[in-house]
Amino acid sequence: MPYVIASGCIDVNDKACVDECPVDCIYEGERKSYIHPRECIDCGACEPVCPVDAITQDRRTADGDEGFVADNAAFFTEVLPGRDEPLGVPGGAAKIGDLGADTALVRDWS
Repeated sequence: MPYVIASGCIDVNDKACVDECPVDCIYEGERKSYIHPRECIDCGACEPVCPVDAITQDRRTADGDEGFVADNAAFFTEVLPGRDEPLGVPGGAAKIGDLGADTALVRDWS
């Protein structure tokens, strides 16, 4: 996964990154956004526009945020609340819009 969105996005979810992404690979959950690991082209356009510095390359996550690397992938491979199947590779966030659901890590984050 080239880029990952970590804890700084939770309950802020500014979405400036969504506007900057040239391949539409940033999906909106209820409390934060998630970068699709297979759709991201590793361009880095999202990172500098994040007002809370929540976006980094997966190998540069801040101490304490390492779990968000796997969590971003889990958003697409696990069945989210209110859904019958995992998202998989939908081919762009605009196709599905705001999902209104998060992974267990984000739902339980306090």
